[in-house]
Amino acid sequence: MSISPKISVILPFYNAEGTLDRAISSVVRQKEEDFELILIDNLSSDHSRSVAEKREAVDSRIRIVDEPERGVVFASNRGAAVANGKYIARMDADDEAMPERLLLQSSYLASHPGTDAVAGLVEHVPHSGEAKGFSRFVEWSNSIRTYAAIYHNRFIELPVVNPTLMWRREVGEKHGNYRAGSFPEDYEMVLRWLDAGVRIEKIPETVLRWYDSDTRLTRTHPAYSDKAFYEIKSRYLASWLQKHNPFHPHVSVWGASRISRRRARLLEPLGIRFDNYIDTKKSRQLGKNIIYYEDLPPAGELFILSYIRQMDNRDRIREFLTHRGYLEGKDFLMVS
Repeated sequence: MSISPKISVILPFYNAEGTLDRAISSVVRQKEEDFELILIDNLSSDHSRSVAEKREAVDSRIRIVDEPERGVVFASNRGAAVANGKYIARMDADDEAMPERLLLQSSYLASHPGTDAVAGLVEHVPHSGEAKGFSRFVEWSNSIRTYAAIYHNRFIELPVVNPTLMWRREVGEKHGNYRAGSFPEDYEMVLRWLDAGVRIEKIPETVLRWYDSDTRLTRTHPAYSDKAFYEIKSRYLASWLQKHNPFHPHVSVWGASRISRRRARLLEPLGIRFDNYIDTKKSRQLGKNIIYYEDLPPAGELFILSYIRQMDNRDRIREFLTHRGYLEGKDFLMVS
């Protein structure tokens, strides 16, 4: 391994003896060989450490680092702190990188100097037949493939899969890496980076097999709850609106259901004011003004936030507004 490898792969692990060797093997077999693999032991109590030590003993590109504070945020940031690479790549202990991942992503960054970070597509490997929600998310995420799409869709959900990310090390040094808090750390980091002007692209190739399981943090940790997602997105959405909404602090909310109103109200303590709600039912009665969707004024007279979560309906709303001359990012945003 060179003293300054091209890529530092950061792979935290905690009690992952059943999957860690597969994850390490997928990095070792990469077609791009100029990398270091940093395995961060986050207080494992099973045989994960032995798995890591066996691989470290036979490959000089692999080194084990300990992080005594429990949590993927601390483990990931520990890896970034000791990394020597020009590019930083994330990897989880239960996933599998495709053989060309590092080559494709590092080549993209090298040939696109204006791009700060790059993600990729994933192949979802479900743990059971009950993973339809996760499969729908993967399908949606894989459809978001350009910087413009990532930028405009970031308030719906995390538009990039965290363990597919590779970024220039100076991005983390300038804007910070993961932060600990009562929110999903990967979503917060991407929102913060985009808010700061970081350009994140996505290559149209599958770079990772993303294994689902009952123990995945996104299923078990309260920081990944629906409430936590909406609270952190509302914070960055309010910041975006202050900079870009020509009618700030006034907005119109598409979605007059109880759920949509509850989610939108998270913006009120952040200074956002709702002028009215837009609905597809003429008969709905609320304390605020209701605009029937077909009676919307011409583009340029209000700014719309759509809180309709169903994917098909969301696409119909986007198509309807675009047909009416509304521009995404200028006249409206999809935020649910």
